[in-house]
Amino acid sequence: MPPSISATNLIVIAILAVILFFAVRSSIRHLHGAGGCCGGGTYKAHPKKLEHVAQTKTFPVDGMTCQHCVNRVMDAVNSIDGVSGVVHLKKGIVTVSMEHPVEDAIICQAIEKAGYTVPRTKN
Repeated sequence: MPPSISATNLIVIAILAVILFFAVRSSIRHLHGAGGCCGGGTYKAHPKKLEHVAQTKTFPVDGMTCQHCVNRVMDAVNSIDGVSGVVHLKKGIVTVSMEHPVEDAIICQAIEKAGYTVPRTKN
């Protein structure tokens, strides 16, 4: 005959099941880019409106894992005069629109100052 499970063991099993449920749920949200891995919150950055767009460029960005990362990169790019950025988390890129030409180095420095990496291509 198998040993009977005591009430204490049932409580411990129930607590572990609840902890496991929340851990798995949080991991799934994180993998989909919805978790607040680096501060999170309810703030959402919005694209800056430009009067006219003279140039558009795309930059790869490494290190983004969640919506908070998207907000930080977008705010960093939007802090540059005459520049507006839209971040695509799943693609790992930021599309930058400019009213006037801006050096790539300035955009890369703003992103890196926010804590992310812009891989450099070798020419």
